[in-house]
Amino acid sequence: MALPLLILLVLKGGIFLFALFIVLLTVLGLGEFYRMALPERKIDGVVVSLAGGCIPLFLTLPALAPGVVATQAVPGLVMPLLTTLFVACALRVLFSFRDIRFAAGEVAFFVAGLLYVPLLLTHLLWLRALPHGIDWIFLLLVVVMSGDTAAYYVGSSLGKHKLYPVVSPNKSVEGAIGGLCGSIAGAFIVKATFFPELSSGDCLAAALLMGPLGQVGDLFESLLKRSFGVKDSGVIIPGHGGVLDRLDSILFAAPAGYYYAVLFFMNR
Repeated sequence: MALPLLILLVLKGGIFLFALFIVLLTVLGLGEFYRMALPERKIDGVVVSLAGGCIPLFLTLPALAPGVVATQAVPGLVMPLLTTLFVACALRVLFSFRDIRFAAGEVAFFVAGLLYVPLLLTHLLWLRALPHGIDWIFLLLVVVMSGDTAAYYVGSSLGKHKLYPVVSPNKSVEGAIGGLCGSIAGAFIVKATFFPELSSGDCLAAALLMGPLGQVGDLFESLLKRSFGVKDSGVIIPGHGGVLDRLDSILFAAPAGYYYAVLFFMNR
């Protein structure tokens, strides 16, 4: 159900509706992160999540002018925005800690959440704002999902060598290689079906960048969950865990897709 809605939103929703969707994902994802990392600061986590949801908008609105690339428009906003959020979190912990031994860690978790979810998700919105932005979004989704699917089936049938058992016991080296092959195949399918402007080199480079980073993003979120002692990041998606459980691969792959598009595809 979620995937058809996402496809419809990307195709028909326009950039501003998509921006609101990214804000919603940011708020939900941050909320899950803080519930895992700072379970005793429920209200603080909600407040910072709502504030963090504004980051994608602040970092993207200046880039919506015709011909403006996001990274050219953003620098003047990044520092004051992040500085304000950091100082606010630091002051909150300074005057409300329960055990001074954990105070520094609480500040670090607040900052880590703001870097992990809003900053990485913003690249998805920047990607949508580019020329051929819709095509790039679907390329990203196809590369990540085809990699995930191939990794699962290859790992289930052929996996013998554990990839990183301390973090994710079920993942195998064979599955990771199969996932990379699936990502490459997905990229070439995208070129053949709806994105003919891609060269074969673009397909290969995009898959080799976004595919492995998607797998690393999945491993990183598994690391967080094991560190926090939880099975899933949340329960908002019945049978599939939380928002972060669905976004973990995309969070790491989106920046790679955006910077490749800006630095190489658009400069030809």
